[in-house]
Amino acid sequence: QVQLVESGGGLVQPGGSLRLSCAASGIIFSSYVMGWYRHAPGKQRELVAYISSAGSTNYRDSVKGRFTISRDNGANTVYLQMNSLKPEDTAVYYCNAGGIRWTNYVPDYWGQGTQVTVSS
Repeated sequence: QVQLVESGGGLVQPGGSLRLSCAASGIIFSSYVMGWYRHAPGKQRELVAYISSAGSTNYRDSVKGRFTISRDNGANTVYLQMNSLKPEDTAVYYCNAGGIRWTNYVPDYWGQGTQVTVSS
């Protein structure tokens, strides 16, 4: 049974930082591309970042320079370090495991999500 369990969300003031973690089980972690999506109320779900098994990364433009995705294949864990947070980063953040299909990252498995709220 595949499980992706996120942690690290919470309430933070604008300009602050949070580090999300996602622990995976039931998959050969090192074989998967790992990613983070987010979904804010009233908006479409959007891909935030993903990282290949070899460590290549890709970010949406609005988080470049502020967010860093990383992975520890020995610990079956993927991280999302979020700095200089803005109110528009407020969303439920979902960890996922998938692959590159043609040129796009396509998730196969999803976590349950963790809430990130950026507010003063």
